[in-house]
Amino acid sequence: MLVSLRSSVYFVAMVLSIGIYGLAIVTIGMLLPLSARDRMAASWGRSNLWLMKVICGLKYRVHGAENLPDGAAIIMCKHQSTWETISLKALLPPAQSWILKQELMRIPVFGWALAAIPNIPIDRSAGRKAVKKIVERGSELLAQGRVIVIFPEGTRTAPGEKRKYGIGGGLLAEKSAYPVIPIAHNAGVFWRRRGLKKYPGTIEVVVGEGFDPKGMKASEITRKVESWIETEMEKLPASRT
Repeated sequence: MLVSLRSSVYFVAMVLSIGIYGLAIVTIGMLLPLSARDRMAASWGRSNLWLMKVICGLKYRVHGAENLPDGAAIIMCKHQSTWETISLKALLPPAQSWILKQELMRIPVFGWALAAIPNIPIDRSAGRKAVKKIVERGSELLAQGRVIVIFPEGTRTAPGEKRKYGIGGGLLAEKSAYPVIPIAHNAGVFWRRRGLKKYPGTIEVVVGEGFDPKGMKASEITRKVESWIETEMEKLPASRT
């Protein structure tokens, strides 16, 4: 009962934070340089990590923080929960562009804020056209010094489950030759993929050492990322006990 109550309180706080930060980004932020909007989005992520800790008792611990990028890079992350879509905003450099579902852009305020920052919305049913967009637009944004964030499985997976890794991130790395950094975590243990409950505990986040994809094919890059992430997932706690 207490978990449900705390989760509901946090949900209300999160919605309010989206409204406050989202409106700030699309009003005041649009009068300022892009870097200011990036910092606003990062501040939103930090605020929510703090709210989760205070309200829900949900904390996190980062292993391999020294591997986090300080410039343009391609982040390929495990996708289990809503948690990482919030936390990466705070953990990565502010200049971020995400590969995300086109439908998210239609959400009032939240979608407007996403559109105010150069993200890469894609139609997942578009096949090759979507992949082409990832490669072309992603390469442009990397050249501007931005971090590109992609969830190679495409959708959230429950702890212990695994989906096929898409080729989009691998193709972007092959064509652009920017460093690739894999990230594994067990957020789904504490915040399930289709649940609102946030259980207290500590999410373990593991940041892998970045690698240079030059000379590698997209399939090779994708396999390397998949192998590292899934191997790390096997080491992380799969339950709260």
